[in-house]
This record gives sequence, structure tokens and C-alpha cells, in this order.
Amino acid sequence: MCPSSTYPSLLTNVLGQILQIPTYATTQLSAKLGPLVPELYPLPADVKVVDKSLFSMMVPELRARLYEDREKKSVALVGIESHICVLQTCLDLLAAGHRVYVIADGVSSCNRQEVPVALERMRREGAVVTTSESWMYEVMGDAETSGFRQIAGLVKESKESTMLTLQSLL
Repeated sequence: MCPSSTYPSLLTNVLGQILQIPTYATTQLSAKLGPLVPELYPLPADVKVVDKSLFSMMVPELRARLYEDREKKSVALVGIESHICVLQTCLDLLAAGHRVYVIADGVSSCNRQEVPVALERMRREGAVVTTSESWMYEVMGDAETSGFRQIAGLVKESKESTMLTLQSLL
């Protein structure tokens, strides 16, 4: 089960451009496994892609950026493989005291049966497993928020793919 092709770009746009939330991206041994999927582009200008060999995305460079002000943060995770890289990143963030939201319709695996197992494990470990739409509206909190109309339009535009993705999760 792969997240719909709409979701990577939707979440990237919402995070970086509309809500002005810092966004981090990693690749796993890109020379061997390839670059980020085209659906993630265009990335917001301030997003630097970091290549890694660790399964967790908490490589030194990103760890330093995340901990610049030493405050605990809320972090939303999307990506592949849900049972490896997403899971290990989630566990590292939780161990460091951060609040972690795993966007269920924004994670995938080459083996779709891994996804619900990984989501349940992350939930048991303390992560909040939610949907992209629910998370976006929670972050906004108010229909008067700047960017609300843009986000509502994106949600409406991706309604069909959202339904298909969530059906495969359930």
C-alpha cells in the first residue's frame, strides 16, 4: 500500500508553504535506492534533502536542526518504509521527549501488511496516529487561520485519493 500520489505533495505544501512549519526530508542511500519520489516536488525552498544510511532520520545534521532551541516539539511523520525508517524515527523522537504524530495516510511499505502493524506499534509506544486531514485541521485550529482556504481546497481536491488510501488502511 502506497500513499496516494497526492499526499506527499499535499503535505509538503501544507507544511512548508501554507502553515510555515519547518520540513525535513531524507533519502536512504540515494546512490543505490534513488532520489525522493517526484510527487514530493517542488519542495519548499528551505527544505534540504539529507542522504542517510541510518534507518532513523535522526542523523546528526537533522538532530542538530531539530534541537537548536532545546524545546520539545510536535513532529508529524510521513514516509516509507513504515515499519523501518518511519518506526525508528518515531521511536527516536519519542525517546527524546517530542510529541509525534504519524500521518497514517502518508506512510507506506513495499509489503502493505507491514503498515497496520507498524502503526499499532507506534501508537503503543506513544505516538498519535492520525490522518492528514485531521492533523492539518488540528494544526490550524481555527477557520480564520491564514491559509485555511488553501488547505480546505487541497482537502477537497484530494478527497477521492484520501478515500482510497484510507480504505486500504482499514
